[in-house]
Amino acid sequence: MGDKTLPGNSSRGISRRGFIGRTGSILGAVALAGHITPAQAAPATAPIADGARVPALVIGTGYGGSVAALRLAQAGVDVQMIEMGMSWDTPGSDGKIFPKVTTPDYRSFWLRTRTKAPLSNFLGFPIDKDVPKYTGILDAEDFAGITVYQGRGVGGGSLVNGGMAVTPKRANFAAVLPSVDADEMYATYYPRANAGLGVGMIDPAWFDTADCYQFSRVGRKHAQRSGFAWTFVPDVYDWDYMKQEAAGTATKSALAGEILYGNNHGKKSLVQTYLAQARATGKVTISALHKVTSVSPATGGGYTVTIDQINTTGDTVATKTVTADRVFFAAGSVGTSKLLVKLKATGALPNLNNEVGKGWGENGNVMCGRANHLWDPTGKLQSTIPCSGIDNWDAGGAFAEVAPLPTGIETYASFYLSITKNPNRAEFTWNAATGKADLSWQTAWKQPSIGMAKTIFDKINSKEGTIYRTDLFGGNKIWNDTLTYHPLGGAVLNKATDNYGRLHGYTGLYVIDGALIPGNASVNPFVTITALAERNIEKIIATDLP
Repeated sequence: MGDKTLPGNSSRGISRRGFIGRTGSILGAVALAGHITPAQAAPATAPIADGARVPALVIGTGYGGSVAALRLAQAGVDVQMIEMGMSWDTPGSDGKIFPKVTTPDYRSFWLRTRTKAPLSNFLGFPIDKDVPKYTGILDAEDFAGITVYQGRGVGGGSLVNGGMAVTPKRANFAAVLPSVDADEMYATYYPRANAGLGVGMIDPAWFDTADCYQFSRVGRKHAQRSGFAWTFVPDVYDWDYMKQEAAGTATKSALAGEILYGNNHGKKSLVQTYLAQARATGKVTISALHKVTSVSPATGGGYTVTIDQINTTGDTVATKTVTADRVFFAAGSVGTSKLLVKLKATGALPNLNNEVGKGWGENGNVMCGRANHLWDPTGKLQSTIPCSGIDNWDAGGAFAEVAPLPTGIETYASFYLSITKNPNRAEFTWNAATGKADLSWQTAWKQPSIGMAKTIFDKINSKEGTIYRTDLFGGNKIWNDTLTYHPLGGAVLNKATDNYGRLHGYTGLYVIDGALIPGNASVNPFVTITALAERNIEKIIATDLP
């Protein structure tokens, strides 16, 4: 589904400015520590037809939606999945489905004419550049106080993260989902999710010798010297494949700077896991480049769903109206929340309760870099897949991923994405004047996150005699406090919905994605989103299906 006439933007030289632009883009890529993508996608099927009647319609193909589709199909239900992004199954002019993070092109960003890398600067130089407008894989969605990075395409967020597959500590779970039985989650649904996602752990012995993880070993040394707990973190990358990359016996992917705009090999996205199983049932159809704009009760039962079909420049080329017996909102925290507040405010679903849109948080995300001494090089070759973190959650409210900076040169820099106990929560509301949903987040609300992250990095800098980097985010900034990779909330479980995701006010409408989780998961959230979806869909199938 790619327009091969669109240009790629490959590097044309090695001037200092050109080199910085090239390497800086890779820095932007690694910042999304925790998400992304397939080596090949399943073949496309015919999109949903105007006037169709379907037993179950799932809005979105991310973690929650993929779980719902698979389990419904296994229960004998025909499922239509509606995906706003593309089906990433056609190579571009370079022969690859996904571009490297060093050379972002038209495939990289969702309907932007200029890239917006999470790391905006390198060595003081801005790194973003103009690109053709296209339905690319990464959406940098701007709200008044924050930019939310999200995956666009079949597979959703699993296409654009570093794949860090973390189950929260059992002791922290009650603060994440207080209405959910933790014993059930840890005995049944977390194991089910981890198995379904293909979660694995790096080989510690290989880690200790691999050139591509020198950056992480430096992070371990500095953490432990300052008295912090350092831990390996599970991931959905194929670790045997990465060993082959390092040995030169497989096509390089994580070791070739692929992550933020997709990973061509090695990473197990939903396309290879839940969605592959769902399609294999023969009962799941996915309509890519389709966007749900309205859901309302249908005469005679079920719901009338209005869907715009778009092209690769975002223009609507057709509008379809279908009827669904049941609708599952799985467009991600932001997508689901925006749609629900619109449907309530415009009268399509007026009986939704006043909790819709509330309880949104950004998982306490904040980023920083540290400048190390010359005797602590972090390595020219760095895997784009993070595999470790620093845990100061109980004492200081922060968990920090030791993230890569795979520039291809020695930077002597350590880079981190922190997840913190930021207590601030925002609300989505419908703005009738603009015809869009607004988010009430304020950039100043990141200050608690910065303070919590500083409990780790101030101490490490003091112990090591090092300083923060100020050349990564523009404006001489130490902290990137204007983004999140982990949007959560907006249709909180047991508030906007019942305790299994059924929306109040309407039979047959469900939320089954990250919108259910109230703002913070204490770790990278996708395993929790998946496990909660497994729990909820099991109950829904057992009690709601005829």
